Amino acid sequence: MEQMTLFGNSVMQPLAARLRPRTLEEFAGQRHLLGEGKVLRRLIENDQISSMIFWGPPGVGKTTLARIIANYTRSEFIDFSAVTSGIKEIRTVMQQAESNRFSGSKTIVFVDEIHRFNKAQQDAFLPFVEKGSIVLIGATTENPSFEINSALLSRCKVFVLQALKTEELTSLLERALKSPRGFGDQKIQISSEMLEMIANFSNGDARNALSTLEMVILNGDLDSAGTVTVTKETLEQCISKKSLLYDKNGEEHYNLISALHKSMRNSDPDAAVYWLARMLEAGEDPLYVARRVTRFASEDVGLADPRALEIAVAAYQACHFIGMPECSVHLTQAVVYLSLAPKSNSLYMAYEHARTDAVRQLAEPVPLVIRNAPTGLMKDLSYGKGYQYAHDTQDKLTNMQCLPDSLLGTQYYDPAGEGEEKEYRRRLEQIKEWKKNH
Repeated sequence: MEQMTLFGNSVMQPLAARLRPRTLEEFAGQRHLLGEGKVLRRLIENDQISSMIFWGPPGVGKTTLARIIANYTRSEFIDFSAVTSGIKEIRTVMQQAESNRFSGSKTIVFVDEIHRFNKAQQDAFLPFVEKGSIVLIGATTENPSFEINSALLSRCKVFVLQALKTEELTSLLERALKSPRGFGDQKIQISSEMLEMIANFSNGDARNALSTLEMVILNGDLDSAGTVTVTKETLEQCISKKSLLYDKNGEEHYNLISALHKSMRNSDPDAAVYWLARMLEAGEDPLYVARRVTRFASEDVGLADPRALEIAVAAYQACHFIGMPECSVHLTQAVVYLSLAPKSNSLYMAYEHARTDAVRQLAEPVPLVIRNAPTGLMKDLSYGKGYQYAHDTQDKLTNMQCLPDSLLGTQYYDPAGEGEEKEYRRRLEQIKEWKKNH
């Protein structure tokens, strides 16, 4: 029952609660699961729901989706928190579910933060899931493979929910301004640029985006005509970001990532860390930065320090696992390491040279000697004839031709003399000398 004020009106709910989607059509994001013809949508529309786990970051709609499912399938919905509940509460809920089953109705038990339950608590659900007393829907921000008991996990289908994209969040914010459940009955002046900024800063979290929008509107400038105007200064104050605000699709976005890249290339860790901080504190997606850092590891360091790529990929995984603000230190570690690493662009240059030849000579045939011959006809056509298996030789080398005739003798990879690539240059020279002598 809603709490009432002295004036008989319900207490105003937060915008995120008022705008909670009630149908699949209102639900934002997760098109890979809920788009037309997608598997989860078909299960919901055909009322074929079985126990499942929703795995995804905060604010992507795990609880909302469970409620929508309950409405579609005409089931009783029991909301259950792993934070405040124990074995006693689980048994009480299960008794209620059993009673519902005997009366012919289905029960969906939604367990938020199911990973917080210990093994005994999770096991308490097992018999009821097995005999169909309940349809269990668990929500977790943690990897179910590590946090959910294997026995329970094997009886649940795992659906991965993704962080919402900027355009999806922007569309949600626009709907909040127009909807009667949002600010549709008020006159709000806020630019599309600021809506996109809110979407960017929300980092894929719809609840965060709506809460931020509500805050900036409540703190907007109200004129005599009743119009609320949101200024950039108001937005900056509400999200504690001042001069760092920037459009992630605009020029400053590319200026900053260029500054980070070139500072690392110039072996300047101080400048690199500064530009990293500028991007992250302005709300840049840490995964975007991690992808650019990973590219740098091969483009500008390469085999001069092969471990650079490992560290960059590890930083990306850390960003994926824990997000901001915690992952800032992992990106700092990668950025400093890459700044101090010996530099080589040999791999980049090798591919660019090869790409030019590949595009120019797309129809160049593969030499017969290195073609596969899975059929008799191919063998009759000399596919694979004369192939030399390097492992059968003493030096693990052969003089077999692997490039097309027109490119014979072309060198794409020219190792630099930096770091560990000195060894690669020496090894390549040995190979070439062997082939020259054989």
